[in-house]
Amino acid sequence: MNTHHDSTHGELTEIPLTGHLLRGFLELERTERGLLPHRLPARARAWNTDAQLAMAEAQPSGVRLALRTRATVLELDTLPTKRTYVGAPPRPDGVYDLLVDGSLADSTTVAGGDTLTIDMSTGSAEVRPGDVGTARFAGLAPGVKDVEIWLPHNETTLLVALRADAPVEAMPAGGRKVWLHHGSSISQGSDAASPTATWPARAAALGGVALINLGLGGSALLDPFTARALRDTPADRISIKIGINLVNTDLMRLRAFTPAVHGFLDTVREGHPTTPLLVVSPVLCPIHEDTPGPSAPDLTALGEGRLRFRAAGDPAETAAGKLTLTVVRDELARIVEQRAAEDPHLYYLDGRELYGEADHAELPLPDGLHPDAATHLRMGERFAGLAFAADGPLAVSGD
Repeated sequence: MNTHHDSTHGELTEIPLTGHLLRGFLELERTERGLLPHRLPARARAWNTDAQLAMAEAQPSGVRLALRTRATVLELDTLPTKRTYVGAPPRPDGVYDLLVDGSLADSTTVAGGDTLTIDMSTGSAEVRPGDVGTARFAGLAPGVKDVEIWLPHNETTLLVALRADAPVEAMPAGGRKVWLHHGSSISQGSDAASPTATWPARAAALGGVALINLGLGGSALLDPFTARALRDTPADRISIKIGINLVNTDLMRLRAFTPAVHGFLDTVREGHPTTPLLVVSPVLCPIHEDTPGPSAPDLTALGEGRLRFRAAGDPAETAAGKLTLTVVRDELARIVEQRAAEDPHLYYLDGRELYGEADHAELPLPDGLHPDAATHLRMGERFAGLAFAADGPLAVSGD
């Protein structure tokens, strides 16, 4: 075992990084440079051809180290991948949140790492390699405690080494129900302030459930391999948020959408035949309420150093089956009503109950697509109140 001296608290001992210390991932990949948590299994990654999905599933939204220890100092060496967009302002470094006995105790960032530069006007991307950095948490209270280190929700993070000044073991699983959620970048965390402040993380904390977040930025596209990942992941409660990515990629028309939703739900039900399952339609997004996709970067805003999106579709094409958020919500409500006749554990939630017209007037979407940090917290509180309450579709009390 490697040790090195910490001037304040004595020796730090290296702790082997293994899957039993982690929660919220589906698979771990040992690479030459570190341990990479994945949110889709190898089979899905092998079938996938989309760079956006490959990037999103390797960003560890909801993934956390879950430790029981007397340590007062913890150090986690990581190799992050920073994203930059040509012409846009720099993105903030990914945040690492430290929870002690369930309460936020500290946050930090890791500088350095690889840099992925994306040119949205051409679609090209370039990677520049960088160095390992350290997330350090010191001054923890002595005594046995449960410690979680939540990894950045929007930054690919290779885990390189863990050190502590006292022995570490895996946090016992406890009695929390597992909530498995799938959705878009809004579910992954988009512009949330930190990994425990994404709306699903906030909702999970309020609902007293253990989160597995399969929110995949730009990639909630009814992919069959994603449905199989949901099918094969043990869970006590499931929610699936469908819509915005199908509209803003202009991926399919209504004729394909309806059977794709049925097929996706059929596959999930193969593994979870009676698990409470909540289908959530899109939150309000004015640019796409009645205008189809695709979404496109607003080049005028980009020229001013701002990242903003616009709807590039033609509303007249809705008659020919192009999808808008209004169309998607109507069809999802119809599909769930139809299926619920023979599936009593299937439920529907209109996403505008999480973020609607009144919310938009107060907290508009800064880039036209993604909620800001305050909106994530509000959506998390709303979801917990609607879904996890005693009379909610995903209620956990008395189960």
